[in-house]
Amino acid sequence: MELISSTKSFGGWLKRYKHESLSVKGEMTFAIYLPPQAESQSVPVLYWLSGLTCSDENFTQKAGAFRKAAELGLAIVCPDTSPRGTDYPGEHDSYDFGSAAGFYLNATVAPYSNTYHMYDYVVQELPHLVEANFPVTDKRSISGHSMGGHGALICALKNPGHYQSVSAFAPIVNPTDCPWGEKAFTGYLGEDKSTWQEWDASLLIANAKERLPLLVDQGEADNFLVEQLKPEALEAACDAAGHPLTLRRQPGYDHSYFFIASFIDEHLEHHAKALEL
Repeated sequence: MELISSTKSFGGWLKRYKHESLSVKGEMTFAIYLPPQAESQSVPVLYWLSGLTCSDENFTQKAGAFRKAAELGLAIVCPDTSPRGTDYPGEHDSYDFGSAAGFYLNATVAPYSNTYHMYDYVVQELPHLVEANFPVTDKRSISGHSMGGHGALICALKNPGHYQSVSAFAPIVNPTDCPWGEKAFTGYLGEDKSTWQEWDASLLIANAKERLPLLVDQGEADNFLVEQLKPEALEAACDAAGHPLTLRRQPGYDHSYFFIASFIDEHLEHHAKALEL
């Protein structure tokens, strides 16, 4: 790993690193916030997955999470949202596919199948790297926003026992049935929609092997609510399967980081309780 920057915040340190990734076959960047407690003991980690157009820096600069993380003794790791440095045809043409839009899956369609393995990166490679190089425990939680909320939900649902808790802000809960998901899944996974199902949280709920409680916040003034996000699909799936879900519809809030910053402390406390902080 190569250190890019180091900034003190609320007694802890926000550090950015770049490293060569085996999962995506190229250089990746991630940020880690280490609370002050990490100077004397190992601390658990919350993985934060960001949304379309984002990098690791959106959360670190806009969410306002570090005061509470420092209070709780919780590290936060923020990966990038896609591989970088490739130049596939059409990869940089739109905000909702390709660059900064990896959708936290493993692509199976060339050329994206060569490098777009963000699921393996987030679930396997990055935790291994973090746990080997920083004063953290193997207790993990996961959260995210929009595309990253989708990522957090599927990572938790597909890996029982891997995470202690999960939450999401305005997640894309039913990507097999919304324009963002249909575009991304066609490009990364192909035309056979049966292969899409393993990446859709609302479809994974029925057969989930672990009933990890889901905490979801959704702004009622979100411009993407009706067409793209469809929280009612997740609600129906959880009701049918008896899966614990706390879905909080927040009046007046939109899709922005103002929304995230308003409720991030409550999400961190949700994770801290599960992590026994």
